[in-house]
Amino acid sequence: LNLLRNLFRAPWSSDVRLDGQTAVITGANSGIGKETAIDLAKRGARVILACRDMEKAQAAVTEIIESSGSDSVLCMKLDLSDSKSIREFAEAINKNEQKLNLLINNAGVMVCPYGKTADGFEMQIGVNHFGHFLLTYLLLDLIKRSAPARIINVSSMAHSWGSINLEDINSEKSYNKNKAYAQSKLANVLFTRSLAKRLEGTGVTTYSLHPGVVRTDLWRHLSAPERFFINLAKPFTKDSTQGAQTTIYCAVEPSLEKESGGYYSDCAPANTSAAGKDELAEKLWELSCKMLSLTWE
Repeated sequence: LNLLRNLFRAPWSSDVRLDGQTAVITGANSGIGKETAIDLAKRGARVILACRDMEKAQAAVTEIIESSGSDSVLCMKLDLSDSKSIREFAEAINKNEQKLNLLINNAGVMVCPYGKTADGFEMQIGVNHFGHFLLTYLLLDLIKRSAPARIINVSSMAHSWGSINLEDINSEKSYNKNKAYAQSKLANVLFTRSLAKRLEGTGVTTYSLHPGVVRTDLWRHLSAPERFFINLAKPFTKDSTQGAQTTIYCAVEPSLEKESGGYYSDCAPANTSAAGKDELAEKLWELSCKMLSLTWE
């Protein structure tokens, strides 16, 4: 039904300008992150790509400048699998930037073999949730001073198959790469909800979203049979430009200014399996603070 409705709905578009605003996008050197960067740069924003691989990031900066006609685009090193790198990045932003109006937590790892981050977290929950949780915490004062501002967490419909294993968040007892991915994407949605509550009245609003089934580099860990099914579904999948539209919608759509904590898909509010999981969201918040040794009330 949704599919049919979306086929006949005019694609969302907006001519909102972002002159004088600053955006940080994690993992913006390829895929939807890069498309988001091009769009925001076209709107006049200063865009900072936060990337692990500086060589790829530098190439992306050149491409974004060419595509957008804006030279207000730069990249900085950020490795979300290492809290030391996250702290260094945040320190540099806090020191050098006067404001931060948009934080787009876009980077992610998907269904990868079992691995651990520098801090000992399972790689998917570590990068997709803990890394962005810490980054947001460290940039929050600057974001609040820049209000109105928005924080956007790129999740996935996979969150609806996820559950949070509070007893074994790092999948040390048993690892299933799909379950660990879904858990990390549910964590994105729950974090968005909890954060919205804490930011009420500050002029900072939060959003999580499903970008659509997008053909991107994230698929590199899929097995041959998984790839076969994805190829069958190709007509229903999006390229990166289409995949970026809901992120851009959450970043610029004026009617969302007073909305916070919600989940979006296809440039519209969507239902989430995280509804009613506020108790779980709070427990995840407490656990995240404990794992990262933070006090964040």
